[in-house]
Amino acid sequence: MNPFLEIDSVDRVFPLPGGGEYVALKNINVDIKAGEFITLLGHSGCGKSTLLNIVAGLDRPTNGGIVLEGREVRKPGPDRMVVFQNYSLLPWLTVRENVALGVDEVMQNLPPAERRQIIDDHIRMVRLQPAADKKPDELSGGMKQRVAIARALALRPKLLLLDEPFGALDALTRGGLQEQLMQICQEYKVTCVMVTHDADEALLLSDRIVMLTNGPAAHVGQILEVPFPRPRSRMDVVNHPRYYALRGEIVYFLEQQKKAKKRKAAKAPQVVSANGLEKVNLDIGFIPLTDCAPLAVAQEKGIFAKHGLTQVNLNREPSWKAIAQGLTENRLDAVQAVAGMPLAMTLGIGGKAPLPVVTALTLSRNGNAITLSRQFYDEGVRSLADFKAAIDRTPDTVHTLGMVHPSSMHNLMLRYWLASGGIDPDRDVNLVVIPPPQMVANLKAGNIDGYCVGEPWNSRAVYEKTGFVVACDRDIYPNHPEKVLAVREDWAEKYPQTHLALVTALLEACEFCDDLRNREEVLDIICRPQYVGSDPAYTRPGFIDPYDRGMGEPEMMPNYNKFFVSQTNCPSRVEALWMIAQLARWGITVFPRNWVSIIDRVRRVDVYSEAARNLDLPGLEPGRRPIQLADGTVFNPDDPIQYLHDLAIKREIIVEEVEIDAVSPA
Repeated sequence: MNPFLEIDSVDRVFPLPGGGEYVALKNINVDIKAGEFITLLGHSGCGKSTLLNIVAGLDRPTNGGIVLEGREVRKPGPDRMVVFQNYSLLPWLTVRENVALGVDEVMQNLPPAERRQIIDDHIRMVRLQPAADKKPDELSGGMKQRVAIARALALRPKLLLLDEPFGALDALTRGGLQEQLMQICQEYKVTCVMVTHDADEALLLSDRIVMLTNGPAAHVGQILEVPFPRPRSRMDVVNHPRYYALRGEIVYFLEQQKKAKKRKAAKAPQVVSANGLEKVNLDIGFIPLTDCAPLAVAQEKGIFAKHGLTQVNLNREPSWKAIAQGLTENRLDAVQAVAGMPLAMTLGIGGKAPLPVVTALTLSRNGNAITLSRQFYDEGVRSLADFKAAIDRTPDTVHTLGMVHPSSMHNLMLRYWLASGGIDPDRDVNLVVIPPPQMVANLKAGNIDGYCVGEPWNSRAVYEKTGFVVACDRDIYPNHPEKVLAVREDWAEKYPQTHLALVTALLEACEFCDDLRNREEVLDIICRPQYVGSDPAYTRPGFIDPYDRGMGEPEMMPNYNKFFVSQTNCPSRVEALWMIAQLARWGITVFPRNWVSIIDRVRRVDVYSEAARNLDLPGLEPGRRPIQLADGTVFNPDDPIQYLHDLAIKREIIVEEVEIDAVSPA
């Protein structure tokens, strides 16, 4: 069923007088049901009123759109009425005449007597019959606002839009009018969108509260479901057992946004360079895997140099641990990282001090598989259920499985896959960290019974008949983020134009890699000794040729290695939250109570969007939607803590605020 109102990927960008632009709103996605009361809440300057004006048709989005009952909103209309903070009454008209103004204009087809009845009914609705013939200067502030509400509702709009309607009223008047509005909305099933900065007002009136982050580029940080039953009274709401917890969530969100604003205001000084880039000689670390292709292509096709990065050294690193150390020690300017590494390092993985690391580009998606020893295949194992049965048959044997890094999607997906089949990854099996190029050798030697890794190391085990692929990405989490570009936060702030040039170059390389006409050339590049150095025979499956699981006929897997198509490259914030939840699920990091500000700090969507514009690409962030995994589980980004508590297999969940100090530039 389609939503009543869709706010679909809305951006609003304003040109600045001296050139340049101000991004007020970025990728706003909200679906609203008929009869729902939605509140937009955030600090001043976050774009609440701008968004309301776009919904009203008083302003147009730069990108995206508003759809009301299946029709795009392009201009104002009587189906959407706005109640402003300043009443906007015509001072020379009486209450009745102010209400009649719109009714007589919009409902000209109705007989005069019927129009008069509508006007009187709505004056009665807001209890202003005694003042019907008075002019605005004879009314109190609360009465004027009631006139504005009556005028709006008299047109029988599909949607009532309220822009801080009670902000100018005293507390007593405001409380009475809030109660009256609530009763009207409940009785007449009015769909409302209201702007406010008042947490108590939002909790009293709303079904859901949409909290916006600071501008510029404000986005939806969190959506709170308000569980209070209707009809409501103020005392019922205040006495509800969840009232103070929800109020605390709102206040905490707003406080975190204040802190983020102060941190951004205290940025490190930038290096100035005559050629527009602060630094042109870069050392970039990578691991020999098929999905290092964008880095290799950017180097070999001259894309780095094209964007001003004239001296780039690609350093082939032995392990993901070495990649993380390279960033920590400032040995590497940037790295190809496993998707969870920037988040884990920022949160302080393994008891280490938090090190702020950012990513502005997802380099690849998919490309992973879970390989088991051929011995399991010979014993009849073909699925997760078969593997669990094999474990249950040998309770005295602990099977060892390899993964590449605690913060990698390989670890998170392997654990997720095992747990979905009733296997506790910490108690029923033994997980060990092994660098990707060493997986096959360890499987052959019998040191491990299987592993989760990227290509070509699964296909090599199949090619050499050492193992078989029991599951791949689409069996667990289709289209998951896999590798990202990562740099230290202080490096990004010291060299912002260099960072932008690097992201732009690699985004262009990603597009080249996903043009299937280029795949043979890309394969030739990555198979060279300085990159993956692999045999094309076991590098082609999934990359160009059908994928061979070692369990029958190879199968076509479109986008098994995905570098650009279908919004691959944006560092999605919802995906980051899923990764944080999985890291906390297994005790790898705590779950940060201030997850909105952590994710905004790590996932630099602003830099990605600017890089995309440099290449005349749309640079859109995927919609803020729940994530559905292959086992049917749905991850709700608006209530990640409840999601964690509902999981059957997990470690102790620790939720605490993570304070991260800025690191002085090296």
